[in-house]
Amino acid sequence: MPHLTARVPEVKLAGHEPALIAALTDAVVQVYGEWARDLVVVHLDGIPRGRWGIGGRAVDDAAPAITFGIREVALTRPGGKEIAARLVAGLTDAIAGVLGEEARSGTTVELVAVLEGRTGLGGVVQE
Repeated sequence: MPHLTARVPEVKLAGHEPALIAALTDAVVQVYGEWARDLVVVHLDGIPRGRWGIGGRAVDDAAPAITFGIREVALTRPGGKEIAARLVAGLTDAIAGVLGEEARSGTTVELVAVLEGRTGLGGVVQE
């Protein structure tokens, strides 16, 4: 299952939750295909004022940060670099499409490669 978490300052996120969930899901489906839609899990973390820091000071205008958990094999197989590039571009486009173009340049996307046997579902390790 593709899992992604988007951390967004609460002041930017409020009211955009449904559109952002749909856009991020659509971005993953554009890379993997329609079969993936029902498997995409999106977590939106709204960061309250004063709880996001850059350079040692609190800021309220930080660009979103996305963490996308993906099995390592998806990035190491032939075409893995293209998959990574498409995910980064698509997820960034989704953020900019919902929150505004000014969010694009600072949005970070981190693809976290998970080794086989290092995730679990319902208390059972998934292969």
